[in-house]
Amino acid sequence: MSVMIRHFRQRLLWPLQLLPRQDERLRLQPWAAVLERPGSPWREAAEMRHGPSSERHYQEFVTFLPHVQRFLYGDGPRAGSARTGGGSSMRVLRRDDVQAVRLRLAPDQPALRLAVEHVDLYFFHDVDVVVLHVEVHADELPLPVVQELLYRFGRAYPPGWDGEGQPLHCASEVEWLGAGDQTLCASDASDRQAFLDFVGLHRAPRLAAHWRWLLQPLRPEQDEEPDDGAGPLLRVRQIEYHRMPVMAWLALDDPAALGRADFIRLGLVAGQGSDGEAELPFAERHVADFEARHCYDRFWRPGGAAPFTRYLCCGHALVVVGRADSRFFVDRERGVLAQFRHQHFLMFLIAHFQKAALLMFSDRLVVALDALQIHDASSVKRFKRAVRGNFETFLRFTHRYWFHDLSEQAQTRALHRLCADHLGLDTLHPEVRERVSEMNTYLDTDSLRRQANTVVRLTVVTIAGLIGTLSTGFLGMNLLDEADRPWSERLLILGLTLLASLLLTGYMIVRSKSLSDFLDVLSDERLTVGQKLGLRSEPGGGRGR
Repeated sequence: MSVMIRHFRQRLLWPLQLLPRQDERLRLQPWAAVLERPGSPWREAAEMRHGPSSERHYQEFVTFLPHVQRFLYGDGPRAGSARTGGGSSMRVLRRDDVQAVRLRLAPDQPALRLAVEHVDLYFFHDVDVVVLHVEVHADELPLPVVQELLYRFGRAYPPGWDGEGQPLHCASEVEWLGAGDQTLCASDASDRQAFLDFVGLHRAPRLAAHWRWLLQPLRPEQDEEPDDGAGPLLRVRQIEYHRMPVMAWLALDDPAALGRADFIRLGLVAGQGSDGEAELPFAERHVADFEARHCYDRFWRPGGAAPFTRYLCCGHALVVVGRADSRFFVDRERGVLAQFRHQHFLMFLIAHFQKAALLMFSDRLVVALDALQIHDASSVKRFKRAVRGNFETFLRFTHRYWFHDLSEQAQTRALHRLCADHLGLDTLHPEVRERVSEMNTYLDTDSLRRQANTVVRLTVVTIAGLIGTLSTGFLGMNLLDEADRPWSERLLILGLTLLASLLLTGYMIVRSKSLSDFLDVLSDERLTVGQKLGLRSEPGGGRGR
């Protein structure tokens, strides 16, 4: 008999890259394009803008270290930050029109209805990353169905199709439902030809229809729909794998009754599988260290406020399993469920935001290099501006958003370290920092080289001008007495003198490289006068210049 999950919650996070905007205001405040668009379903969520307003938000606030608190909640309106107004460095937009989602995991399975708790967009000051967040929940679901939900729901597009044209590894049908279960949008995962044609035309995957609709007015970079003229558009680009990071909270009668294979399927989001519940989804050798690498078992014991509570993390997913009859485990205000929905969610969000931002900085370098045409001066200038702008934004990201520790609370700190280690953040950040710094260092070196060449040319011109200045100064300025000449003749002489000076200066600039080499030979004390004048052979049998 299958294990029943009494209460189930799933939260999806989808990081996307915002493409550059021409409008200065939208460049600094991209969320304004969403809020001000006519008919936009999005509104600004108040809790992140105004800080903690209830006990559960207070517990969330004090969980984090001060520098993380400033990132999440700001310094308050009295601080008066120029960019954030003293508020949070995040701007959270929310839409309330989506009430539920109806899914059919496979064509031969019944449809499931899950209530939608939240649909949010998270924007970040100074970083062109936006994160879509969707939270759904349901009661009384069999464990295999939950495993399949975690595996199939949350894919931006189908990775393939079977012989009958049904999508693989994703839900067969998805519908967003509004008030009265009215269908707002349905998926098009079965339209195989549309996805194939899109990839062939744009060399980029086509997002499924229900995700494109949920993102509006944000549009994919290669979106083919015409502009409706209602206002400026925000374009987004996928920067990670098409499987969205997922969090899950499972309450069941007896978590200890789950087998090792069940926990592995939940922790690694491997789906139900076809070998039976007792079979491991992977080879034993591959999951031999599963408990050591992916489980946080501090509360996996019979006693305590929340007995047999286990946390599973693989970086891509964070899953919490506990007893449904534990009041502390299911408490939305002070228990494990409250921590899952607040502290642990923000911890998971920050980790994936950091990874997405680092990938975005790396992608910007690639885009700048692809657009560079070294024979086009304007292209070179755009390349330099892009690289220097990327470097400046990376510095702001590092000092505002990058931190190794979020909390001193043992549980939150351990879960964050587990998630960050699996995501490879401590390796990715130095790698991206080195790439960004190397490119900026190259531009600085190139600028110094150009400045040095300019100084050399100016030095040659100055030496040539010095000779003329000394000569005229020694002979006196009245060598040619033209003071009594008519004004017209004097102006003519002045013009001819000016023209001769310009021609001589221009010639000196054109020949400054060879003249600089000549001056280097003259100043070389190791050469004799004859060698400097080219009258004798240099050592080695060559003629002097």
